[in-house]
Amino acid sequence: SVFNVFFVYVLQLSSQGPTHDEIDFEFLGNLSGDPYILHTNVFTQGKGNREQQFYLWFDPTRNFHTYSIIWKPQHIIFLVDNIPIRVFKNAESIGVPFPKSQPMRIYSSLWNADDWATRGGLVKTDWAKAPFTAYYRNFNANACVWSGTSSSCAKTNSVSAGAWETNGLDAPGRRRLRWVQKYFMIYNYCTDLKRFPQGVPPECKRPRF
Repeated sequence: SVFNVFFVYVLQLSSQGPTHDEIDFEFLGNLSGDPYILHTNVFTQGKGNREQQFYLWFDPTRNFHTYSIIWKPQHIIFLVDNIPIRVFKNAESIGVPFPKSQPMRIYSSLWNADDWATRGGLVKTDWAKAPFTAYYRNFNANACVWSGTSSSCAKTNSVSAGAWETNGLDAPGRRRLRWVQKYFMIYNYCTDLKRFPQGVPPECKRPRF
């Protein structure tokens, strides 16, 4: 559950360094009564610019909700209360870097982003509302552990290991993804032709679902 006023609360997976990989959930601060915006991004080799934003269909400050990242070699799936909101597929075959060569850790933080996060920076942080807090409950991680030389999820020939790596969304999952992206997505870098006048990134030309 998030309590933020013109702040950004970030939950991310990230490696370190100038060529880091990163997978972001960012909760943007809002004016009282306005919908909360969930900002997502994927960085590979230090480069992001893959933002998608969504209005949440509930007030995240009133109760706990489940925010999940499924990060596999084939795709990254962002979920809210087990509803997929975004899929970023591995498109290395067409030259798009994918975050799979660096181990990442999970981080969370609150930071002041009133230069851009709320109405493009028009609304500033109300410091009278401090302290700003975020609460967690029932955290769970099911992940490979990097020892410095190898992963605990070493390649095997088992069926279960292969399924774990490749399973995507089933038909109901794809329907829920379409529902979210139709009714709640408010920004998609893949449709921002002003930002990419020479053409959208190559992964945007592939099917979303």
